[in-house]
Amino acid sequence: MAQTNRSLPVFKYHPQPLDTGVFSQRKTVTCACCEQLTDVYYTNPFYTTADVDTLCPWCIADGSAAQKFGGSFHDKSSIEGVGSLFDDEGEFTGFKNPWPEASLQELTQRTPGYCGWQQEYWLAHCNDFCAFIGYVGWQDIADKLDQFADIQADCDAFGMDYEKLPEHLLDGGDCQGYLFRCLHCGKLRLWADFS
Repeated sequence: MAQTNRSLPVFKYHPQPLDTGVFSQRKTVTCACCEQLTDVYYTNPFYTTADVDTLCPWCIADGSAAQKFGGSFHDKSSIEGVGSLFDDEGEFTGFKNPWPEASLQELTQRTPGYCGWQQEYWLAHCNDFCAFIGYVGWQDIADKLDQFADIQADCDAFGMDYEKLPEHLLDGGDCQGYLFRCLHCGKLRLWADFS
């Protein structure tokens, strides 16, 4: 019996996963973690050496998928503020993490990711990770510019002149936007990457 009667779990950093399309509902599948049938399943980025095709939302939310497969839903080096550490010979030695470990674990182990053209990047604000709102183009944000924390700084971070956003930022286009909202002050943040 598929897990259709269960309410979807709440994801603090990805509050509308059905709206953003990170969960598919095209067919009934078996979750690779709990081995239960489900008609809501995840097929987006999951970093693991295991061969995992589908995961149910409940195994993501409770952390069992990340634990069982030794995986994560986000690359730590692609989270704002987290940096890679190297020794004198240039060998990777770990990560510099300014965030509370519990928050980092919730984001990487219990939050579904999103798909980007290149490497996905998770933004933060007010000393916490932001919530991923969705995929956007210029037409989706043009009337919200006053709601951004600092859209110019965001553009600088992903390597585009702010003045070029109206021409190039297109949902589903070669310059894809990813909208985030601060969980504390409500300000918006923007990330974008290129095909």
